[in-house]
Amino acid sequence: MKKLILSGLLALGTLGPVGVANAADYAIDVKGAHAFVSFKIKHLGYSWLLGRFNEFDGSFSYDAAAPEKSSINVTIQTDSIDSNHAERDKHLKSDDFLDVKKFPLATFKSTNFKVIDEDSAIVTGNFELHGVSKSISFPVEKVGEGKDPWGGYRAGFTGKTSLKLADYGITRNLGPASTHVEIELNIEGIRQ
Repeated sequence: MKKLILSGLLALGTLGPVGVANAADYAIDVKGAHAFVSFKIKHLGYSWLLGRFNEFDGSFSYDAAAPEKSSINVTIQTDSIDSNHAERDKHLKSDDFLDVKKFPLATFKSTNFKVIDEDSAIVTGNFELHGVSKSISFPVEKVGEGKDPWGGYRAGFTGKTSLKLADYGITRNLGPASTHVEIELNIEGIRQ
């Protein structure tokens, strides 16, 4: 699960031409808690288990005039997984799942940004989780961009993806309804 969550961070690539700013680099606003990497996975096929990664960082480059040149880099601290249950989190951090002592980081680095329309795109990149690196693609949407009340400039994106746990070496049998984890990313960046 934790590995899949990382993938979610990838989705926050860069988006469409709708925007006022020129090419710029943005730092993901983790200090102000305006960015989230969350996940959900079915529990036995009867309900959803929800959670998030509390510690991650990253940046993206975005140019509304040339969105296809956008890029994103994200690093997730796997031991920051939080499913709102301490014993479950301890198990998720173990070598049954994320093995956070051996694999403390999950990373995503984009390699391509395909513009679909003014506010949406497909981002492709290399996602590494649990010591396995795979190329993944997923849709992202631009939420908005503009000046903030503190004299800065911000841009925000959201994206979702689904990851097969076994693709990342996480093979613990959770039942046929729990082979994939869904990752959702909501990222706000501050122009540097």
